Amino acid sequence: MKEKTALVIEGGAMRGIFSAGIMDQFLEDGFNPFDMVIGVSAGSINAAAFLGEHKERNFKVYTKYSLHPGYISLRNFIKGKHFIDLDWLWKVTEKDLPINTDLIFNKKIDFEIGFTRNETGEAFFLNPNAQNLSHYLKASCTIPLFYRNFLKINDEVVSDGGVAAPIPVERAYEKGATRIMVLRSRPKSYRMKNGLEFKIAKFVFSKHKGLIKAIKNRFNVYNKSIDFIHNPPEGVELIEICPPEHFKTSRFTQDYQTLIDDYKIGKEMGKIAIERFNHSNTNSYK
Repeated sequence: MKEKTALVIEGGAMRGIFSAGIMDQFLEDGFNPFDMVIGVSAGSINAAAFLGEHKERNFKVYTKYSLHPGYISLRNFIKGKHFIDLDWLWKVTEKDLPINTDLIFNKKIDFEIGFTRNETGEAFFLNPNAQNLSHYLKASCTIPLFYRNFLKINDEVVSDGGVAAPIPVERAYEKGATRIMVLRSRPKSYRMKNGLEFKIAKFVFSKHKGLIKAIKNRFNVYNKSIDFIHNPPEGVELIEICPPEHFKTSRFTQDYQTLIDDYKIGKEMGKIAIERFNHSNTNSYK
């Protein structure tokens, strides 16, 4: 039986510049051995650009459109508007940088996007199609609080897929993948701590009990996924690709040169990722 290979892409808002660089390198080298691709939040957008073979599309999104005054704006947030204006970003990039859905859906690749159910706090995953791809991508990127609206999918209110499943590596395993490459947006040493988000969420999202639960438990889910990556089940190979410790881009970085530098790091790590995939043995992530 042929082994199933999977590519899993973590989100992280502007930190997604790293996996954008990796996958642009994949496109340069014609590297796509994956049977399935699973992305959440910013990782889902990078996955779509990769599958649509849009080299440097998301590089432009991060280094041009995302730096537009008003896209990430504390001033707007204080005024009661979005801190991250996804409505504006989607409107302008759909016009300027449309994604080739024919290329994506002509591929025999199982492409899934992750979401969080506001009612229960559970993660769930769906295969998009040409008609709903844009909506699914946007819904998976709706970071609670920073984007003030909630979108619906199949009449369910949803939030950012990175809340309930920040690194959906277990999802790939559940679907039968035995060789999984995980593109992280944090250095390998990073472990998530329980911060202020839960305390804020209790007040802001009182009508969304499941979302509060998911935000409260996010650090546990995140760290559990890291444990899975570093100690995979027998017969499963994990290839973890992380930014280096000196990686500077943060969740809401707005510095052009920092983004350029970290995109270049992503491209270099893309070369290393290809080499590791082509020459690795079981548990060679170490």
